[in-house]
Amino acid sequence: MNTEQLIGALSRDLKPVRRYAVGRRLALGVVAGALVSAALILLTLGSRPDLWLAMQGSTFWVKWGYTLSLTVAAIFATARLARPDPGNLRPLWWAVVPVLLLATIGVVELMRTPSTNWLGMWLGHSWHVCPWLVLLLAVPIFIGLLWSFRRLAPTRLRAAGAAAGLLAGASAATVYCLHCPEVSAIFVLTWYSLGILLAVLGGALLGPRLMRWR
Repeated sequence: MNTEQLIGALSRDLKPVRRYAVGRRLALGVVAGALVSAALILLTLGSRPDLWLAMQGSTFWVKWGYTLSLTVAAIFATARLARPDPGNLRPLWWAVVPVLLLATIGVVELMRTPSTNWLGMWLGHSWHVCPWLVLLLAVPIFIGLLWSFRRLAPTRLRAAGAAAGLLAGASAATVYCLHCPEVSAIFVLTWYSLGILLAVLGGALLGPRLMRWR
């Protein structure tokens, strides 16, 4: 059997992959995990009592815009790295744009606030639990993404794990906004980002072990 015959034999029974199959697979994993995370936060800590009022103000949407923007960037990165050939990854640097924008808003907030209040803005009332809650809420979403990756074919496993961790962490931070009453941009930039970073590091460590082809 020559090479062409071998290729023909191996591909004879293959079915064409539907368009956007990778995106749909990842979306299923993220949505399923996010629903579990939302149930966890609502059943244990509950939503913030003034959620509806908060959603009518700009600070809530600045916070949610930050986490949603990171989620969108992470979906793009994860979809790329879920393929055997991820292609050009330079566009992934756009993920730093939400960080820079929020940092700019944070600096403006500090300039408008007396320096005696800076520490309170930075620490808020929940700095010591915020990153860990984001990381905890990221676990169900990361598990959902591991399910997604069972039918995908990543080759850069550590990078794929880090991207999945970013997606899980950013999605978890979005869910956490339903409970978190903190409004300072510098708080979100520091402690939300720390929780997301912990999820990225966890994903990078677990990716080579849990995302191998089977």
